[in-house]
Amino acid sequence: MSYKNKTYVIFDGDNDMWAYARMKGWKALENIDFDFYDAHDLKPLTNQATSEGYIKQRLAERMATAKQVIVIIGDNTKNLYRFVRWELDKALSNKLPIIAVYLNNKRSIDTNLCPPIIRNENAIHIPFRMKIIKYALDDFPPFHKTLDLTKKDDWHYKDSVYQSLGLND
Repeated sequence: MSYKNKTYVIFDGDNDMWAYARMKGWKALENIDFDFYDAHDLKPLTNQATSEGYIKQRLAERMATAKQVIVIIGDNTKNLYRFVRWELDKALSNKLPIIAVYLNNKRSIDTNLCPPIIRNENAIHIPFRMKIIKYALDDFPPFHKTLDLTKKDDWHYKDSVYQSLGLND
């Protein structure tokens, strides 16, 4: 199912590009059941990408086509305001489901790393593991549609979900 909806991925381009590249690598491998329709494949940046206004315009165009957002959360993500906070603010104003993916493999919100803008904003918080990311891409957007968005919470999956996916560690 996740392959049908465009997914907009937010990450620290200086430090966490490897995680985004790994997700794209999972997608590229035929023997791995992981797919997502990457909104960043649309509207490629040109040589004008030195202008912040131009970059934000292109990112906004990409996000406008997305049905869900993944934010890859590393050590510095919460401190990035120019693009990451701006992208998260756009995702919230567009009422997009946000999947917060922790590089430290935390299974619930990590208040030390989570960008404050998405705390208590009905995001699901999961570790950077392929199976749970795939599960969240399929499961969380339909659940998010049922939420009363005036009531805010931080979501996470129960241990039984991880066990059913073979993620017992």
